[in-house]
Amino acid sequence: QVQFVESGGGLVQPGGSLRLSCAASGSIFSPFTMGWYRQAPGKQRELVARITDNGDTIYADSVKGRFTISRDNAKNTVYLQMNSLKPEDTAVYYCNRVIYPRPWGQGTQVTVSS
Repeated sequence: QVQFVESGGGLVQPGGSLRLSCAASGSIFSPFTMGWYRQAPGKQRELVARITDNGDTIYADSVKGRFTISRDNAKNTVYLQMNSLKPEDTAVYYCNRVIYPRPWGQGTQVTVSS
């Protein structure tokens, strides 16, 4: 049973922007804190941004000021607006609950390259 479906990734040049979306099954979305994670080749998965049910956000230092996480509880969807992208942002991006995570979706590939 699919629970998270990530989309919006692609190939972008350094300095470019992308907006990722993650649609979740309703029963697993609200009122939980949701996070965007990424995993680069050969590296562990890391949490880059999180958002509580009432909209409070926290970002990893590596993306602070460039990425913005948001959510639409009516649509069971969480978003990640990524600006000023750098080659080191290249990774597969996933969403999940921050606490009591569910099975991971297939993610969406983001490649930043000239």
